[in-house]
Amino acid sequence: MHLVSLVPQLLPAKELAAFLVVICFAAGINVYATMLTLGILSHFQILALPPGLHVLDNWYVLGVCGILFLVEFAGDKIPVFDLLWNALHTFLRIPVAALMAYAATSQLPEWERLLATLLGSLIALAAHGGKTAARAAVTPSPEPFSNITLSLSEDAGVAFLLWFTRHPYSAAAIVGVLLLTIAVMIRVVALALANLFRGTESAIAKDGHASGHPVH
Repeated sequence: MHLVSLVPQLLPAKELAAFLVVICFAAGINVYATMLTLGILSHFQILALPPGLHVLDNWYVLGVCGILFLVEFAGDKIPVFDLLWNALHTFLRIPVAALMAYAATSQLPEWERLLATLLGSLIALAAHGGKTAARAAVTPSPEPFSNITLSLSEDAGVAFLLWFTRHPYSAAAIVGVLLLTIAVMIRVVALALANLFRGTESAIAKDGHASGHPVH
């Protein structure tokens, strides 16, 4: 018997809400790992996804997500590239989390879908901000070991949370604790996001000067 047969395709409202909390948080940490893991778990019938997310187990989607995950897996450990990558993905992780929340709630009334989309994007923003704050905290440490350790921990955490969505309430409770921790450190998160963009601008400016083409 496949495990997926034990899970209804249309989750009850409370289970769906818990599921969305987890996947939106995971997307805020690593959107490609999230899509890839969900797709693999669905494809091998370990986890039943809401109908609107079935596209994730398509082999073409899995292939693209796999390639992008490998790029992030490698680039996340390179100091300057990691700054640029995370700054750019502020504008990708959050919208993708919002889209997944909207797609996963196709059985709900439109206003509830929009509410889920808004809440999903806020959860992803909090996760992304927490990741940025953690990166800012380890920056003074000897490189590249701190970045490598933190990056591997993030990837492992995302994989664990998504695997654990088979127990949506427990997985959502873990995310709730993490969100509470981020909320307590909200000032640190806000400063980290600001420093991320300033650091990215400085890195671009230095590259421009080094190549003899100053950036204005």
